[in-house]
Amino acid sequence: MFWITSVGRDMSRWIEGPGTFLRRLRAVIVVAIVGLGASGVAPTGAGGAVTSTSRAEASFSISGGQPATFVSMVATPDGGGYWLAKSDGTVEPFGDAVNFGSVSGPLNKTIVDMASTPDGGGYWLLGAYGGVFSFGDAHFYGSTGNITLNKPVVGMAATPDGGGYWFVASDGGIFSFGDAHFNGSMGGSSLRQPVVGMALDPATGGYWLVASDGGIFSFNAPFWGSTGNISLNKPIVGMQAAPDGSGYRFVASDGGVFCFNLPFEGSLPQAGAPPMYLNTAPIVALAAFGINGYWSLNNQGIVYSAGNAGFFGNGS
Repeated sequence: MFWITSVGRDMSRWIEGPGTFLRRLRAVIVVAIVGLGASGVAPTGAGGAVTSTSRAEASFSISGGQPATFVSMVATPDGGGYWLAKSDGTVEPFGDAVNFGSVSGPLNKTIVDMASTPDGGGYWLLGAYGGVFSFGDAHFYGSTGNITLNKPVVGMAATPDGGGYWFVASDGGIFSFGDAHFNGSMGGSSLRQPVVGMALDPATGGYWLVASDGGIFSFNAPFWGSTGNISLNKPIVGMQAAPDGSGYRFVASDGGVFCFNLPFEGSLPQAGAPPMYLNTAPIVALAAFGINGYWSLNNQGIVYSAGNAGFFGNGS
């Protein structure tokens, strides 16, 4: 049996951003939550001090010449395919996933996460400091790309109707855009370990945050359990929730999968995986297919499937 180890209250104020966004952004995922369009509000103190409320998207260019690695994975609505995203903004589709584009041009901050629209007709990419890139039918609703944050953003989630998104920073700050409702955050609270991801509860419109030790923070969403009070071999790197919000799973960098109120279909990589990938390439993302299937992705683009999740290819 597990317990959540800490609960915090968000003390932040909200500032409405000025004006309307003057130019359309073409882009995709940046590590937090999915978003579309023009009217977000930015919280002060939730994920860092807000020093600007400008809507203009920062330009990104990755410097240093480091090779891009895979950072995120999202399944198509019917589970017949998936998208893989790289730190340089490249998106690779598999199965019935459609390629709606990748980030063109250099980035100064890497992509950290991505999310898709409910109909699978588009996706967002999230950058480490809150820049959002929208593709296909995904609309841009705002970002923190021109705001100084205390900590980088690490994950994102889209609202059920695709009319907004949230993203979360490593200090637990939450940023809401479009029709995404702010339900609270861990911003300003003392955390034992940093937050590494989040997931939407479709049943309530709330969300969960997960820390690297497996601690779960629930906001307008039921608490199903955590690993916050047990010792893990490797840190947690991501989570996914059931389509109806009836449970969640999270995955560690060694492929260990922890299920709460959902069936366990095996840890990843499983027996038979290429030996070169079993211990050398860390798992970076988890994607779900319904109640009984899921995939994990390592930073070299290798995909592992469990349960009734189909395999559609590895990244390159």
